[in-house]
Amino acid sequence: MDIIVLKPDTSEYDVRHILKKLESKGLKATVSSGTERTIIGVIGDTSKVTEEEEDAIRAMTGVENVVRILKPYKLASREFKKEDTEIDVKGNVIGGKKIHVIAGPCAVENKTIMMHIAEEVKRAGATFLRGGAYKPRTSPYSFQGLGEEGLKYLSAAREKTGLPIVTEIMDPRDLDVITKYADVIQIGARNMQNFRLLLEVGKVDKPVLLKRGLSATIKEWLMSAEYIMSQGNQKVMLCERGIRTFETATRNTLDLSAVPVLKRLTHLPVVVDPSHGVGKWDLVAPMAKAAVAVGADALIIEVHTNPAEALSDGEQSLKPDLFMKLMKELAPVAEAVGREI
Repeated sequence: MDIIVLKPDTSEYDVRHILKKLESKGLKATVSSGTERTIIGVIGDTSKVTEEEEDAIRAMTGVENVVRILKPYKLASREFKKEDTEIDVKGNVIGGKKIHVIAGPCAVENKTIMMHIAEEVKRAGATFLRGGAYKPRTSPYSFQGLGEEGLKYLSAAREKTGLPIVTEIMDPRDLDVITKYADVIQIGARNMQNFRLLLEVGKVDKPVLLKRGLSATIKEWLMSAEYIMSQGNQKVMLCERGIRTFETATRNTLDLSAVPVLKRLTHLPVVVDPSHGVGKWDLVAPMAKAAVAVGADALIIEVHTNPAEALSDGEQSLKPDLFMKLMKELAPVAEAVGREI
């Protein structure tokens, strides 16, 4: 018993009665109202629910059907929700017809550079601003980010341009300060299976951009999304950013086949990060176009005014003029697949 399908005319009283029944069994629930039906997603170990107990719930007023979900990721599955999830961030809807572009530097370096980049990506047509204030680096001696000071610079750039902020969290202890500034919380590849962090972020009412782990399968990735959703936060976006393979010609192998696979398995929006996927600026544009062609709902692209002097990932960052050129080239690709930039 993982989904309870309600009749169209089910009253609020009957819904509360069903939820109270589930709570008495030690189960939690989330109510999802679709265009045709309202369903209750049952959260917890439903294998302990006997057939007799399931039949009793099926007989309750307002219940049309009770369905078992076979996949281990319940709330993220298409079985739970057939319609695509659309996530509204300050009027920008990710998961609808429009393909959003999240752009900005890998790391926030100082206020002057951040403001300049923000203005440039806004002028080119980006709808979100990205920038890391807390940076997970392979080497402990590399630039680790500016912390809250960097978040303040992002906030100032948002005030100037109107672009919502996407920034990464690495530690649950930073959750309060990051939620104070961020519009979208990013979980990086290295933290995809940091389950404590996922659970804490799941308790916050902020959209979450969950990046795929370096060597994670799609099932593992969706299970990580389930951790977040199990705590009540249903605003999860999945970001393909390349996986580790034997190939060394690019930084990672950008798995664009993951996009249509995810579209079949889950209702959650899918984002593609071609910058980290290839690690080389001259390969970002063709892979961004390919991502749009296969059905991505958004792109996340690194842009820097002076990549050669960037403190993080300059080799994969586009200069503003090349980003402007890419935005223009993405429009006909989006139109060809019935979308828009």
